[in-house]
Amino acid sequence: MAVKVKYKGQYDSNSAVRGGRDPFLHRALRFFLVVGLACLVVGAAVFGFYYYKYQHVVDDRLNNGPLFASTSQIYAGPREVRVGQKMTAELIGSELRRAGYNSNDQLGSFQLNGDSIMIKPGPQSFHSTDGATITTPDGQVTAITAENGVALSAYELEPQLITGLSEDKNRTKRRLVTYKDIPPRMVQAVTAIEDRRFFDHSGINVGRTIRCAVGDLLSGKKNCGGSTITQQLARGFFLSPEKKFKRKLIEIMISFQLEARFTKQQIFEMYANQIPMGQRGSFAVAGFSEAAQAYFGKDLKQLDTSECAMLAGIIQRPSYFNPYKHMDRVLERRNLVLSSMVETEALTPAQAERAKAEPIHLASPNVDASEAPYFVDLVHDQLVQRLGDSDNARGALRIYTSLDPDLQKAASAAVAIGMQNVDEQVRKLHHGDSAITYPQVSLIALNPHTGQVLALVGGRNYGTSQLNHAVAKRPTGSIFKPFVYAAANVQAVNGTPLSDGNVFTATTILNDEPTTFTFDNGRQTYNPRNYKDHFHGSVPAIVALAQSLNNATISLGQQVGFENVAALARASGITAARGTPAVSLGAYDATPLDMAGAYTVFANNGVHLNPWMLSSVRNDRGEVVADFTPEARQVMDPRAAYLTSSLMEGVMNFGYGYEVRKRGFTAPAAGKTGTSHDVWFAAYTSNLICIVWVGNDDYTDIKLSGALAAAPIWAEFMNRAIKLPQYSDMKPFTPPNGVSVYRIDKGTNQLADETCPNDYSAAFLNGTQPQNTCSRMGDNEGGILSKIFGAGSSNNEAPKEPAIPTMNPDGTPAEPQPKKRNFFQKLFGAGKDKPEAQPNPQP
Repeated sequence: MAVKVKYKGQYDSNSAVRGGRDPFLHRALRFFLVVGLACLVVGAAVFGFYYYKYQHVVDDRLNNGPLFASTSQIYAGPREVRVGQKMTAELIGSELRRAGYNSNDQLGSFQLNGDSIMIKPGPQSFHSTDGATITTPDGQVTAITAENGVALSAYELEPQLITGLSEDKNRTKRRLVTYKDIPPRMVQAVTAIEDRRFFDHSGINVGRTIRCAVGDLLSGKKNCGGSTITQQLARGFFLSPEKKFKRKLIEIMISFQLEARFTKQQIFEMYANQIPMGQRGSFAVAGFSEAAQAYFGKDLKQLDTSECAMLAGIIQRPSYFNPYKHMDRVLERRNLVLSSMVETEALTPAQAERAKAEPIHLASPNVDASEAPYFVDLVHDQLVQRLGDSDNARGALRIYTSLDPDLQKAASAAVAIGMQNVDEQVRKLHHGDSAITYPQVSLIALNPHTGQVLALVGGRNYGTSQLNHAVAKRPTGSIFKPFVYAAANVQAVNGTPLSDGNVFTATTILNDEPTTFTFDNGRQTYNPRNYKDHFHGSVPAIVALAQSLNNATISLGQQVGFENVAALARASGITAARGTPAVSLGAYDATPLDMAGAYTVFANNGVHLNPWMLSSVRNDRGEVVADFTPEARQVMDPRAAYLTSSLMEGVMNFGYGYEVRKRGFTAPAAGKTGTSHDVWFAAYTSNLICIVWVGNDDYTDIKLSGALAAAPIWAEFMNRAIKLPQYSDMKPFTPPNGVSVYRIDKGTNQLADETCPNDYSAAFLNGTQPQNTCSRMGDNEGGILSKIFGAGSSNNEAPKEPAIPTMNPDGTPAEPQPKKRNFFQKLFGAGKDKPEAQPNPQP
């Protein structure tokens, strides 16, 4: 038997293979291990270098002030609740809740008890800390009781937040929220569609990132999302939006930094405030809270599941998923988010189906309606003017203003509807011409007793043009004419007669004939014309204003004194007025806002109030930085103001202002139309002044009348305003002591009695009213010949033809029907009818 003997040190190739000691393989393994370790060391060094480098980037960003710019917040004027007002306790509670009561005890709290509500302002309230209980049985305020038991006639609620000032040149707007203010459904919706593992990963979804990188390399495109919420936040705060692989690596480094420094809740909160959410008008919408207000007109906490899902869906491509332009895309995307929430078990299938069935109710696309951007721009300008363009003026201030959000919505809606009517009239004038210039518009609403600017629209569309026509100077046209009649009433109150020796009244006869007026000591002449050269001879003052007769008005201005007219206008805020004949026709410029202030002298017992928007500025702790006091001065006697208002009531009831009556507005009102190259309508009630202007930016003639272009906008606005509880109590104007209202016969302009029921109302200083009745005309001086020829008429006598016109369907006075003339009229040619005036062009 052979025995194999193995000597020590003898090499056996088979045993070497079995023992795994192949030197080539061993060397290869050692090489790759060294290379791997080297790569790991180099990678760690590179990672450490860039981690440290971008740590400084993050540090600089975090240490250089707050993450988000502190912008001032604009608040509305406080809503006043009055005894007798139509209002419920529940409605009051909802307003207080929107203002922040019960969610912020520092601001205030309330408690509902059936038909009553107990209100307790907090230390940071706009008001003092005095509370009250308001009782509203059957939907009407019957009692307001202060905490100390004293009965109050009115109580002001906490002002509502309107908007914030834009924070940068890109006109970005955001409303900052904390994580606890974000609805859980919002968090679930966002994570379901954007980053399902957000609360589990360390900032990077490795698998998703690798898949996206490979996909982009293979396709040659860079379309894959792949970014976590942390990465999106890193990109939004620190990086440009361009897509490069280097930028992606930097994004990852910054994401690690954010995850190391902040909790998941803090990261989500920053993301919720930073994420771009589209565009509204000329403003960029940033963050979920601003988006909730922009798209739904709601606080973020008020959103339901469907609305949260819609906002979450917009994040991916805000422009592509614009709900105002692409609702079909938005609905499909929202439903995808809801399905994703089922997959993440945030919703049950049944809950998702119910949410999918809900329609999306968007807020008005008109940014003017909710945020009053023209108004806010003026507030910002005044803030800088009064406090200085400093950090103090741009800081986190609470700016309390005069605005009424409900009335602002009414104004925006009225302008939108009214300008459709104007555009249609413009198209008819141009007969299909494609190169049409559509006019611009402005609407101002004031409280006539405080000067408070309640609503302001400065143009058709703020997103298209930020030019604020509310403060653009334009010729005032015929809405200036009441100041001529007011100057005459001022002289009447002072006992100063006109140049004919008689005291001015509503039935004073004015000359509406072609006349050459001289001024500047006879060195200059002025030859005004009426519309289509229609002149009316002798007319009562109340008719001259109602029909906007140019020559009759200038003849009155001449008797009063053109400089007296101009001085009254300047005292009322129309500072450009000068003592020329043309001043009587509104030849001098003023802004719509100026004219709104000027009309306070008529509506406010002769006291002029400068329109104001800024009430108070507070810091973020509620401490007063500055308060602002409205300016007021007595311009005319209350009797003169009321007498002028009475004349302007005639404009509304049987003049060119009758258009608003045809459109359903029946409350007591006084006003004046204006027609030149621009058109105006200026009128007021017991609780509102509203001025409407329509015109072309290039000053070309829009070739429309104030009655048919501006008055319908006014009527639309006022019909909406009177339905609001705070403006529902529009009352008749009350004459002051020394003035009485009489019924005047239309045919004779004498006191009306039961034999002549066709009459109108006019106000007179006591003792200046007509002394005869319509049935006792024979008692007048001059006898029968005076009645035939019009000779020897006294100050209060009138022409024989009816002085007050009937109205055409378009709101203009109708041509009077020819009457049968008696023997003396046929013999001497007396009593022929003359054409009525149309809206008049101004000089």
